[in-house]
Amino acid sequence: MEALLAELAAIVGAEHVLADPDLVAGYTTDWTRRFRGSARCVIRPGDAREVSRALLACARHAAPVVPQGGNTGLVGGGVALDGDAVVMSTRRLRRLGPVDTLAGQVTAGAGVTIAELRAHAARAGLEYGVDLAARESATVGGTIATNAGGIHTIRYGATRAQLLGLEAVLADGSVISRLGGIQADNTGYELTQLLAGSEGTLGVITAARLRLWAAEPPALTVLAGLPGIEAAAAASAEVRSLLPGVRAAEYFEAAGLALVRAHAGLPAPLGSDYPCYLLADISAADGDTERLMALRFLADAAVAMDAQARAGLWAYRERHTEAISAAGIPHKLDVALPVARLAAFRAELDEVIAKAGARAIVFGHIGAGNLHVNVLGPDPGDPAVDDAVLRLAAAHGGTISAEHGIGRAKAAMLYLSRSAAEIAAMRAVKSALDPGGLLNPGVLFEPPVH
Repeated sequence: MEALLAELAAIVGAEHVLADPDLVAGYTTDWTRRFRGSARCVIRPGDAREVSRALLACARHAAPVVPQGGNTGLVGGGVALDGDAVVMSTRRLRRLGPVDTLAGQVTAGAGVTIAELRAHAARAGLEYGVDLAARESATVGGTIATNAGGIHTIRYGATRAQLLGLEAVLADGSVISRLGGIQADNTGYELTQLLAGSEGTLGVITAARLRLWAAEPPALTVLAGLPGIEAAAAASAEVRSLLPGVRAAEYFEAAGLALVRAHAGLPAPLGSDYPCYLLADISAADGDTERLMALRFLADAAVAMDAQARAGLWAYRERHTEAISAAGIPHKLDVALPVARLAAFRAELDEVIAKAGARAIVFGHIGAGNLHVNVLGPDPGDPAVDDAVLRLAAAHGGTISAEHGIGRAKAAMLYLSRSAAEIAAMRAVKSALDPGGLLNPGVLFEPPVH
């Protein structure tokens, strides 16, 4: 270990090699506190060349490497469970290029946070299409590695839709770089899209060329109470069919609202209580507001038009995560279903949760059919309720991961969403690009049985 530490210190600087257990601990526990591990050390390279040299050094010493961004992941994908591993933090990869207003693009380092990127784009009168509650900590590299979605997915698509190019370092130390931003380029395999969603198993993302959009500030935010998830899905579809400028359509339930209110001390948002709620952000043109207010489901709704009032309504949705974390260590399950199957899935979910002797707080991006099922009660190390919820989602034609990734938490269940042929093809790609299994072993795939 001492030889490896010395070699890494010579590459990234001694101050960027952390071996003290107290310092390393912050990098080996995930945000939920459910996944905890250990590592030889944490290294913080400053550019792609240092990443390359560090990967080669780790390979020589047979030390697995766990790439990590803001450590806001929810499936254990950025946490080293093997004490021999080296955590490679990308937080120092913070270059943020000037906004190309002519092309609507920008180059950002992997360690730039989503909040920083969005503010940088806004100063140029443009907008980055991905936004999420963890924006102050989540990084460009981490969100690319998991193909994060967030609250604006229905408007701009997930992270893959924002990607025009990548710089990344492969396991053999080679650097691939396509940051020119050319949109019409049909020259072979699209490696940028291959690395997106690969969860650090194929390479270490160091920078990206990203698409920006014309700034489109919401004209209003609506929070409506509804009798159930079927009504919420129908209301979301109705709004989107009538108004082209819907930027977000979010869902949460009475149990989550009660938890948020108790945690944050917020007042009731509406005059009456409802089983569930739909929150929508809309960029309304002339006449759109009148059409919106005529919708039947807005019989009891709060409508906000200024920034402060809109933030007040969004707090009921965005403070779910912190309120849940304050209540215990959650099992965070991220599923997506055909919108027509949401109600059937939700109806059976209560029985699954009850059998586990647990309680569930459900919210999500209903416009994308994406529900976050947060289960409180079971021991963090007991996967039984996870398996039951994911099997239920698969039975209804859904996926076991909409945007959080597979990580370590769901590797054993990947077959529920991918066929044997697909998994074999993905393993073949992994073997070709990382034949020594250096990068994030145990993430995405179960270790092979020998």
